[in-house]
Amino acid sequence: MNASTERTETPDHAAAVQRLVNYFENLSPQSVDQLASIYAPNARFKDPFNEVHGIAAIQGIFAHMFVALTKPRFVITKQILQGEDCFLTWEFRFAFKTYQPGTEQVILGATHVVFSPNGQVCLHRDYWDAAQELYEKLPLVGALMRWLKKRVNS
Repeated sequence: MNASTERTETPDHAAAVQRLVNYFENLSPQSVDQLASIYAPNARFKDPFNEVHGIAAIQGIFAHMFVALTKPRFVITKQILQGEDCFLTWEFRFAFKTYQPGTEQVILGATHVVFSPNGQVCLHRDYWDAAQELYEKLPLVGALMRWLKKRVNS
Protein backbone atom coordinates (compact mmCIF):
# COMPACT_ATOMS: atom_id res chain seq x y z
CA MET A 1 0.00 0.00 0.00
CA ASN A 2 1.35 3.42 -0.80
CA ALA A 3 0.99 6.46 1.47
CA SER A 4 -2.04 7.81 -0.39
CA THR A 5 -4.08 4.62 0.08
CA GLU A 6 -2.82 3.60 3.53
CA ARG A 7 -5.49 3.54 6.20
CA THR A 8 -5.09 4.45 9.82
CA GLU A 9 -6.86 1.95 12.01
CA THR A 10 -9.22 3.48 14.54
CA PRO A 11 -9.08 1.62 17.85
CA ASP A 12 -12.28 -0.11 18.94
CA HIS A 13 -13.10 1.42 22.30
CA ALA A 14 -16.05 -0.89 23.12
CA ALA A 15 -14.08 -2.62 25.89
CA ALA A 16 -13.05 0.78 27.31
CA VAL A 17 -16.71 1.86 27.39
CA GLN A 18 -17.67 -1.31 29.27
CA ARG A 19 -14.86 -0.74 31.80
CA LEU A 20 -16.03 2.83 32.30
CA VAL A 21 -19.71 1.88 32.69
CA ASN A 22 -18.81 -0.89 35.14
CA TYR A 23 -16.57 1.47 37.09
CA PHE A 24 -19.24 4.15 37.50
CA GLU A 25 -22.08 1.75 38.25
CA ASN A 26 -19.95 0.23 41.03
CA LEU A 27 -18.25 3.42 42.23
CA SER A 28 -17.54 3.42 45.96
CA PRO A 29 -15.30 5.39 48.33
CA GLN A 30 -12.77 2.58 48.00
CA SER A 31 -12.80 2.44 44.20
CA VAL A 32 -12.16 6.17 43.73
CA ASP A 33 -8.45 5.31 44.03
CA GLN A 34 -8.74 3.06 40.95
CA LEU A 35 -9.60 5.99 38.67
CA ALA A 36 -6.03 6.02 37.33
CA SER A 37 -6.63 2.63 35.69
CA ILE A 38 -9.33 4.18 33.48
CA TYR A 39 -8.37 7.86 33.10
CA ALA A 40 -5.28 9.31 31.43
CA PRO A 41 -2.90 11.13 33.81
CA ASN A 42 -3.72 14.51 32.23
CA ALA A 43 -7.47 13.87 31.81
CA ARG A 44 -9.87 16.80 31.91
CA PHE A 45 -13.18 16.75 33.79
CA LYS A 46 -15.97 19.33 33.59
CA ASP A 47 -19.46 19.45 35.05
CA PRO A 48 -21.77 22.33 36.06
CA PHE A 49 -19.70 22.94 39.23
CA ASN A 50 -16.14 21.84 38.44
CA GLU A 51 -13.49 22.07 35.79
CA VAL A 52 -10.29 20.22 36.68
CA HIS A 53 -7.29 18.49 35.11
CA GLY A 54 -5.45 15.41 36.32
CA ILE A 55 -6.23 12.23 38.20
CA ALA A 56 -5.89 13.67 41.73
CA ALA A 57 -8.31 16.52 41.04
CA ILE A 58 -10.89 14.20 39.45
CA GLN A 59 -10.55 11.73 42.32
CA GLY A 60 -11.17 14.64 44.71
CA ILE A 61 -14.53 15.38 43.07
CA PHE A 62 -15.73 11.80 43.38
CA ALA A 63 -14.34 11.39 46.91
CA HIS A 64 -16.18 14.56 47.97
CA MET A 65 -19.41 13.15 46.50
CA PHE A 66 -19.30 10.33 49.07
CA VAL A 67 -18.68 12.79 51.91
CA ALA A 68 -21.43 15.23 50.91
CA LEU A 69 -24.20 12.76 49.94
CA THR A 70 -25.75 9.55 51.20
CA LYS A 71 -25.60 6.46 48.97
CA PRO A 72 -24.62 8.19 45.70
CA ARG A 73 -24.69 5.90 42.68
CA PHE A 74 -24.88 6.07 38.92
CA VAL A 75 -27.19 4.05 36.69
CA ILE A 76 -26.07 4.18 33.05
CA THR A 77 -29.18 4.11 30.86
CA LYS A 78 -27.68 4.39 27.39
CA GLN A 79 -24.31 4.35 25.69
CA ILE A 80 -23.30 5.39 22.19
CA LEU A 81 -19.79 4.93 20.84
CA GLN A 82 -18.46 6.44 17.67
CA GLY A 83 -14.72 6.30 17.13
CA GLU A 84 -13.02 7.87 20.15
CA ASP A 85 -16.22 9.59 21.33
CA CYS A 86 -18.66 8.04 23.75
CA PHE A 87 -21.95 9.49 24.95
CA LEU A 88 -23.56 8.08 28.10
CA THR A 89 -26.93 8.96 29.58
CA TRP A 90 -27.40 8.28 33.26
CA GLU A 91 -29.38 8.62 36.44
CA PHE A 92 -27.50 9.84 39.48
CA ARG A 93 -29.27 8.55 42.58
CA PHE A 94 -28.51 9.85 46.06
CA ALA A 95 -29.95 11.33 49.25
CA PHE A 96 -29.04 14.62 50.85
CA LYS A 97 -27.50 14.22 54.30
CA THR A 98 -29.37 17.12 55.89
CA TYR A 99 -32.41 17.86 53.69
CA GLN A 100 -34.95 15.03 53.63
CA PRO A 101 -32.37 12.45 54.73
CA GLY A 102 -33.15 9.00 53.35
CA THR A 103 -35.32 10.35 50.52
CA GLU A 104 -33.78 9.26 47.24
CA GLN A 105 -33.20 12.03 44.72
CA VAL A 106 -32.52 11.51 41.02
CA ILE A 107 -30.60 13.72 38.62
CA LEU A 108 -30.78 12.89 34.92
CA GLY A 109 -27.75 13.73 32.85
CA ALA A 110 -25.35 12.82 30.10
CA THR A 111 -21.61 12.50 29.72
CA HIS A 112 -19.38 12.98 26.71
CA VAL A 113 -16.17 10.98 26.99
CA VAL A 114 -13.21 11.07 24.62
CA PHE A 115 -10.83 8.11 24.70
CA SER A 116 -7.13 8.20 23.94
CA PRO A 117 -5.81 5.64 21.42
CA ASN A 118 -4.96 3.27 24.32
CA GLY A 119 -8.55 3.42 25.67
CA GLN A 120 -8.03 5.79 28.61
CA VAL A 121 -10.46 8.63 29.24
CA CYS A 122 -8.80 11.93 28.30
CA LEU A 123 -11.96 14.08 28.47
CA HIS A 124 -15.04 13.64 30.67
CA ARG A 125 -17.73 16.31 30.28
CA ASP A 126 -21.01 16.04 32.19
CA TYR A 127 -24.16 17.78 31.01
CA TRP A 128 -27.13 18.23 33.31
CA ASP A 129 -29.46 21.05 34.31
CA ALA A 130 -28.35 22.12 37.80
CA ALA A 131 -31.35 24.46 38.19
CA GLN A 132 -34.01 21.87 37.42
CA GLU A 133 -32.28 18.75 38.63
CA LEU A 134 -30.76 20.09 41.86
CA TYR A 135 -31.66 23.62 42.93
CA GLU A 136 -35.42 23.13 42.55
CA LYS A 137 -35.21 20.24 45.02
CA LEU A 138 -33.70 22.35 47.80
CA PRO A 139 -36.03 24.02 50.36
CA LEU A 140 -35.44 27.79 50.06
CA VAL A 141 -33.53 27.89 46.80
CA GLY A 142 -36.03 25.50 45.23
CA ALA A 143 -38.99 27.72 46.02
CA LEU A 144 -37.18 30.69 44.51
CA MET A 145 -36.18 28.71 41.39
CA ARG A 146 -39.74 27.45 40.86
CA TRP A 147 -41.10 30.99 41.28
CA LEU A 148 -38.57 32.40 38.81
CA LYS A 149 -39.31 29.64 36.31
CA LYS A 150 -43.04 30.35 36.58
CA ARG A 151 -42.45 34.11 36.08
CA VAL A 152 -40.24 33.55 33.03
CA ASN A 153 -42.74 31.17 31.46
CA SER A 154 -45.79 33.43 32.01
